[in-house]
Amino acid sequence: METFNQNIFPKGEKAPSEYFSGGTAWVKILKPNEDELHCQIGNVIFEPKCRNNWHTHDGGQILIVTSGTGFYQEKGKPAQVLKEGDVVNILPNVIHWHGAGPESEFTHIAINPNTQNGVVNWLEPVTDEEYNNL
Repeated sequence: METFNQNIFPKGEKAPSEYFSGGTAWVKILKPNEDELHCQIGNVIFEPKCRNNWHTHDGGQILIVTSGTGFYQEKGKPAQVLKEGDVVNILPNVIHWHGAGPESEFTHIAINPNTQNGVVNWLEPVTDEEYNNL
C-alpha cells in the first residue's frame, strides 16, 4: 500500500505562543494579504491539544480541514468535532476558537476574506477547563 504525506505545504513558522495554548502550532502563509484581492490564506498545523485563543475576524473566515481531528466552537454554543473534508463558514465578528483534539494532530487551511475590514482580533485563551469539558 502506498503512503502519502498529508502535509502538502511546508510546515511554516511557529505560531505566536500568546495566541495559542496547549501545545505548538505552525502557520504557513500561502497567500499574503498584500493586494486588492483582500484575502489571506494560511495552512495551520496544530499539535494534539493545541488550540488558538478566542478571537474574531471583521471580514469572516472559512476553515477547510485537511487532516486530523479537531474542534470549532462559537462562544455560548457547543463545540463541533471537525474531521478531514469539513468546511466551516464563520461570519464576521463571531467569537470563536479552533484547534486539535486531545489525541490528534489537526491541520486546516484558514481563509480570511474581506481583510480590508481587518484580519483578526485576538481575545483571551481557551482555558484548560473549557477545553477539557468539550
